[in-house]
Amino acid sequence: MRIRHIYNKIIGLYYKRKILKTGKKIGKGLYLGGKSYVTNNTILGDHVNFNGMSMSGKGKITIGNYFHSGVGCQIITSFHNYEGEEIPYDYTYIDKDVDIGDFVWLGNNVIILGGCTIGKGAIIQAGSVVVNDIPDYGIAGGHPAKVFKYRNIEKFNKLEKEHKYH
Repeated sequence: MRIRHIYNKIIGLYYKRKILKTGKKIGKGLYLGGKSYVTNNTILGDHVNFNGMSMSGKGKITIGNYFHSGVGCQIITSFHNYEGEEIPYDYTYIDKDVDIGDFVWLGNNVIILGGCTIGKGAIIQAGSVVVNDIPDYGIAGGHPAKVFKYRNIEKFNKLEKEHKYH
C-alpha cells in the first residue's frame, strides 16, 4: 500500500508540472492523485483534487474550489455535428461549456457532457453520466444522472461557515 501511495505522489507531481506549464488559470493547492488532462479552456479553483481526470473539447470548463473527483472521470465539451452537411456527421463540431461549483464531489468513472452546470455542494454517484444541470446540494446518479436526494443544507452551511474543508 505504501508503494502505491508513493507512486501516486510521483505521478501526481509529474502531471501537475505538465498542467502548470500550460499557463492555464489554476488556483492554489492542486492535487493530482493520478494521470489527468485539462484543456486550453480550463479554469481551476483552489484545492482541486483529481484522481485521474480527462477533459476534452474546446468548450470552456470551470471548476470551483474544493472539487474532488474519483478515478476515471471525464468531461467532454465538443461533439460531432450530426445535423451538418454529411452523414452520419460532418467535419464540424459543437462546443458547449461546463461549469462546476464549489465543494462538488464526483465518484469514480463519472462522465459530464458539455452544456451542464453542476451546482455548489453537489455529489455525483459513481458511474453516472451527467447530461443536464444538477442543482446546488443535489445528490445525483444514473444515466442520465438524476437528483434522488439533497444534502442537509443547514449542516453544509454550518460546516462551510466554520471552514471545515477537505
